[in-house]
Amino acid sequence: MTMFNDEKTTTLMQGVTNLLRVIGDDDKREGLIETPMRVVKAQAEIFAHTGEAQFDDFKLFSTTNDADMVIVESIPFYSMCEHHLLPFFGTVDVAYVPDGQIIGLSKIPRLIEWASRRPNVQENLTHLIASEMNRIVAPKGVAVNVTARHMCMEMRGINQPGTQTNTAIYRGLLQTDTFLKESFTHRVNKH
Repeated sequence: MTMFNDEKTTTLMQGVTNLLRVIGDDDKREGLIETPMRVVKAQAEIFAHTGEAQFDDFKLFSTTNDADMVIVESIPFYSMCEHHLLPFFGTVDVAYVPDGQIIGLSKIPRLIEWASRRPNVQENLTHLIASEMNRIVAPKGVAVNVTARHMCMEMRGINQPGTQTNTAIYRGLLQTDTFLKESFTHRVNKH
């Protein structure tokens, strides 16, 4: 987990203290005394990859036996809405058609974690994952499906608990090959 430097820690702690005062709570009461530091630690984890331009924690392997499609499904993620700084969370499904190289399977969930640990909107998160898969693996095709619940829709605004949002991107063969695209969409729509 990345921690903030002393100056940023002090600034964030003061901001949390000010927020508690503005909403009418007593920042000196027992339950809130350690809250500013807890928030600093949580924010350092939640926003750990903010500002990082690309994902570099991967290993590729050469292959002469390309699969028709590799799918990693139901990868959980948590992110923060950049409009309200409220959480959104759900699952990501990633598919790609290899072209001479494959990525270690555990690196796909790490890519999802990397992409989600920053202020986001779901549409941009979906695009970032697809773009990084294309850059890293250079596959014949890639598809990314994100299904999420947004606390900015459930806790405030329209107050619709349980509402889900789905975004998807298809590139290369997974956009143009009807059979592959339908195979992916059928599979991810089953869960």
